[in-house]
Amino acid sequence: MDFKEAMRQRHMVRRYTDRPLSAEIVKELDGYIGRMNRSYGLSVELKTEDSSAFHAVIKLVLAKGVRNFFIMAGKDAPDLDERLGYCGAGLMLYAQILGLNTWWVGGTFSRKRMAEISHGNRVVGVVAVGYGQTQGVPHKTKKPEQVGSYSGEEPEWFRRGIDAALLAPTALAKQAFMIKGSGKKVSIQCENGIFSGVDTGLVKYHFELGAGKENFEWV
Repeated sequence: MDFKEAMRQRHMVRRYTDRPLSAEIVKELDGYIGRMNRSYGLSVELKTEDSSAFHAVIKLVLAKGVRNFFIMAGKDAPDLDERLGYCGAGLMLYAQILGLNTWWVGGTFSRKRMAEISHGNRVVGVVAVGYGQTQGVPHKTKKPEQVGSYSGEEPEWFRRGIDAALLAPTALAKQAFMIKGSGKKVSIQCENGIFSGVDTGLVKYHFELGAGKENFEWV
């Protein structure tokens, strides 16, 4: 499975089995995280056999069986949310390739606990990871014309990019973004309040994966 296939197969999964992550899987994930942190100046961490990401009520109602998670964190900066969203998208797809399931959580995690263990970094979310009780189901999406527009005749790469962007997880599944293209120039605007930066990064990664980074440039 490659990243494009993983993008089509990945769905939000909130409930997990008690199957632990093997040492080999942890090594693969830590290796990916290390490369990502060095390249993008982040401090993402994988925590295993740790159920402290959520409060008790959330664990009972939503996050059942979550014992492994990524802390999405880094030194505070104006673009931190977008960088974490962008890199988190790739990390979730890499986990999917390894046979795991994921769930990006931007609001209902234990902020106090994550702040305590993130070494002074700002935490923008956590990503639950493990073996899901199910593989999840596709989320309801908007139509391509609701989130994308191209000036002139729309090229195939732009169409593929929009289709991929609609597969990206966004806060509350709002898909509150608009991608515009003209020639090889592409812009994105995301209006989702405190989640706009993370959503922008998540959607950018997916658009690039679908469109091909060689076909355009962000403006």
